[in-house]
Amino acid sequence: MPGDLTLPLPSGPARYRVPDPPAWSAATPTPAPRSRTAFAAAHVVADPGHEHRPGAPAHVDWEATLAFRHHLWSLGLGVADAMDTAQRGAGLDWAGARELIARSGAEAAAVGGRLACGAGTDHLPQGRHGLGAIRAAYEEQVAVVEEAGAQVVLMASRALAGAANGPEEYAEVYGGILAQTRDPVILHWLGTPFDPALAGYWGSPDLDEATDHVVRLIHDHAPAIDGIKVSLLDAGREVALRGRLPDGVRLYTGDDFHYPELILGDDDGFSHALLGVFDPLARHAAVALHALDEGRTDAYRSVLEPTVPLARHLFAAPTYHYKTGVVFLAYLAGHQSHFTLLGGAEEHRSVAHLAELFRLAAEAGALPDPELATERMRAFLAERGYPC
Repeated sequence: MPGDLTLPLPSGPARYRVPDPPAWSAATPTPAPRSRTAFAAAHVVADPGHEHRPGAPAHVDWEATLAFRHHLWSLGLGVADAMDTAQRGAGLDWAGARELIARSGAEAAAVGGRLACGAGTDHLPQGRHGLGAIRAAYEEQVAVVEEAGAQVVLMASRALAGAANGPEEYAEVYGGILAQTRDPVILHWLGTPFDPALAGYWGSPDLDEATDHVVRLIHDHAPAIDGIKVSLLDAGREVALRGRLPDGVRLYTGDDFHYPELILGDDDGFSHALLGVFDPLARHAAVALHALDEGRTDAYRSVLEPTVPLARHLFAAPTYHYKTGVVFLAYLAGHQSHFTLLGGAEEHRSVAHLAELFRLAAEAGALPDPELATERMRAFLAERGYPC
């Protein structure tokens, strides 16, 4: 059992000892859950042998990055790759994303793992673009994802948000792409907490009107759509949208604040999952979803509900900096040997924020090796001038 340490928490310094992991954490549920489709949006591991600063090319440690994806597949989860958790558009450029998609596709095929990958328009140069250029950019990336054998996630496009003049132009671009995709895709509604540049997506800054527009788009192209990932951090709005989807179209929750209740659902339906928080909580997700398969809702709640304080801190404003915490937790858990992010993003959260993250992860049972986690937390604090 590791010794205690002093954490520089937001409320002030405090002594803390990591508790033993929960008894259920030794379980290894390898089959995919039956009652819900669940993707963990996976992070990438930066290569620490290169300089990482804003605007620099992405240098990825491919061995560690792919090993983490095998960890997720081994638990029966799908992998959602080359999306915002992988620092897409915030450190991971299109060249890196394209290689990640190809490599993950090959690894998924080798083990029969489920894989969905983001296709967007982020390789377009800065500036305003016409709808034709935006659609062509989407089509280029869709072809890369399909060639890798992965399911397409049509990511929300900053270029389209800046160019479209109303819902008709969103419908024009998306309709053209959906008419030619090989298999049903997942749409992607990323709210402004995750990316302020996406304000007004689907053609209106009013979320009720935007919901009407995307529902109409989905009904018009339902055979080409597997589901829609919704990351608005508004549980009531997600439930309302879920009830308006046509039969056979899934709602994939991307709500990292309310996921236990949304996945559990009610008599009127439930959400599937495509979540960044399932990266550090993969084992929790797998164990909870298998309990749900067996109708053990109390067990499901007992595993997932204690993780909510951790998730809410991880995704605290500014929400788009959550990747820093995800990678910090991967480092503490032993999935990588260093705390380095693409673009130097390890500096995007304060020491106090990360100290509280450590405490909440320990309380949630998200540190599988308490001794290793404590040792690494001590080293991290010492490097930043906090004796513990």
